[in-house]
Amino acid sequence: MSKEFEIIREFEVEATPEQVWEAITTGTAGWLWPMEYEPREGGAAPFGGTVTAWDPPRHLTGRVENVEGVSEQTLNQLDHVIEPREGGRAWVRYVHSGILVEDWDNQYDGANKHTDFYLHTLRQYLEHFPGRAATYAAAEGPAASNRDGAFEVVRRGLGLADDVSEGATVRVELPGLAPVDAVVDYRNAYFIGLRTDDALYRFFGRNAFGAPVGISVHQFGTDADQKQTERVWQDWLNRLFA
Repeated sequence: MSKEFEIIREFEVEATPEQVWEAITTGTAGWLWPMEYEPREGGAAPFGGTVTAWDPPRHLTGRVENVEGVSEQTLNQLDHVIEPREGGRAWVRYVHSGILVEDWDNQYDGANKHTDFYLHTLRQYLEHFPGRAATYAAAEGPAASNRDGAFEVVRRGLGLADDVSEGATVRVELPGLAPVDAVVDYRNAYFIGLRTDDALYRFFGRNAFGAPVGISVHQFGTDADQKQTERVWQDWLNRLFA
């Protein structure tokens, strides 16, 4: 049965309103995935949507009717209000709303938890890699990763101790790279975030919401290779759940 939802978050960040605006309009590869907005009210928004508010750097809204490729939704809207704060900081109010048409509780729970992780990653990008162009890569686990305990398999595969906490610096062997020091910038039962000097690595325990586990990589080095990054991480996941 169709049912409306609304997810609201408010936060301050060590960035100017202009930097936040750039991140949510042209810099999305640095923290979410590559998206484009036509820079005008009435212009094209991601997923076949329409820009219903375009007031840089204060207000952005994108609205989608009948979301492309997502059968669970008939309406999706993302609204961002940005205000300046003292000391070159910005305050952001983010509202994700729409209509879910099936599996409402599970879909809402997943969207709610993903929101915290995505917005945390936005803040990491703004605070550690502001304005830097990113190469985005992603990989999804095989069907065998859609089961109880799969995300713990990912955590162990990364060599992280079961009691590793946010803020810890760890030595990890990431696919395609020599051992590297990384900060655990996010850690709970559903997500892990690792930050190195030139990348953000995001791990998604989507098995908790009825989907395979996932990985996204946001690389800020000039020599990043999207296809190669996706290949090595896909191979890593396939071996992990073989």
